[in-house]
Amino acid sequence: MTLHPDRLFPSDPAMRELARSLYASVADAPIVSPHGHTEPRWWALDESFADPATLFVTPDHYVTRMLVSQGVPFEALGIGAAKEEDPREIWRTFAAHFHLFRGTPSRLWIEHSLETVFGITERLSAATADAIYDRVAEALPRDELRPRAIAERFRIEVVATTDGALDDLSYHRQVRESGWPVRIVPTYRPDAVVDPQATGFAENVEELGRVAGISTASWQGYLDAHRARRAFFRDHGATATDHGHATPQTADLPPDEAAALYEKVRTGKLDNGAAELFRAQMLTEMARMSAEDGMVMQLHSGSHRNHSAHVLQTYGRDNGFDIPLPVSFTDALRPLLNAVGHDPDLRLILFALDEATYTRELAPLAGAWPSILLGPPWWFHDSFEGIMRYRRQVTETAGFYNSAGFNDDTRALTSIPARHDLARRADASFLAELVTTHRLDEDEAHDLAWLMAGDLARKAYRF
Repeated sequence: MTLHPDRLFPSDPAMRELARSLYASVADAPIVSPHGHTEPRWWALDESFADPATLFVTPDHYVTRMLVSQGVPFEALGIGAAKEEDPREIWRTFAAHFHLFRGTPSRLWIEHSLETVFGITERLSAATADAIYDRVAEALPRDELRPRAIAERFRIEVVATTDGALDDLSYHRQVRESGWPVRIVPTYRPDAVVDPQATGFAENVEELGRVAGISTASWQGYLDAHRARRAFFRDHGATATDHGHATPQTADLPPDEAAALYEKVRTGKLDNGAAELFRAQMLTEMARMSAEDGMVMQLHSGSHRNHSAHVLQTYGRDNGFDIPLPVSFTDALRPLLNAVGHDPDLRLILFALDEATYTRELAPLAGAWPSILLGPPWWFHDSFEGIMRYRRQVTETAGFYNSAGFNDDTRALTSIPARHDLARRADASFLAELVTTHRLDEDEAHDLAWLMAGDLARKAYRF
């Protein structure tokens, strides 16, 4: 299984040699992780991970969805009321099906983690399952494999988590008070208090008012409660917000109409049309707030979340059944952009799952509007081929400097360095192609490699 030093580099000898050089210049650069889903308590408590299955299998949606698609039950992966409790058995199931990941980025990430973190070079299979499990389990209690030590080893500079608007951020406060130099910052994710169709929306809005100390009985009070919570997050190091809407639809209603709409959704007197209109209005309101307070706004659109009603009911949310949808950005974002799109303090980073929009809409939007940056390939496309398609589709129109660099968007700690390594290799390959086809000079490619490895993300997220 030993990782090949030329993995993902071009087969053409001249391009491969240049890609090696470009990659070598950034291979050990500090990691900036401006958007992801690691647990804040990992960083605060710095406890050892429990077992190999907890580290590699159960929380990884890329892993579980592939196995479930091939008939492996959720229970065998440690999920559900009748779940398998023995982590070794979960690992054996994973290992016996590891061949399913051939050709996928998951295999690259997992093998990178096994080799670089645990020194394991045998390929995972049913035959090697127990031996590899024992080696990982034996290593996990060591101090050098606690979360903070892993972050320091791989030169992780900053990690942004994703946190609900009602979170007390106590773990973030604990990290800051510990004096640990790695920046662990929260991100304001208000979906549960801006989506009228979210479970418990009315109660969530009341709780928003309580924790903000501002009544949410009125439209203005509701907006001010958001402002107060955003300030609270900024006090804990946040530089960004994140919005996971199915569509990028925005609206800019007159204040009296917006207030009347809020009264409808607050009291539960709404239909699907009113719910979508309210979400659309709130994206514009959040953009206005970002222009006021300087928090970077991220919009992740184009996913039908929890597509399987059975999985949602039986196993809960976020278990791998989120499926991409076609969406359009040009008309949808126009109300927001016409309201605040030219404000120099607004920064809006767009993420899409519908790759057709890269060339058709996103690159032209970012190539014109000063407030828009392109987020990196997301979710199903944060693979080598996905990154290469993205670069080819957006660079000629938007250039490099209208992008937000790379983020790993992962829940798995050891996947952070693995994903950044893959991205740096993909970027080196793309830059090598530009140089060898005489569209870029080599010194420019080296400058860009460094920018893409971290500086673009630092600038985009105002770190």
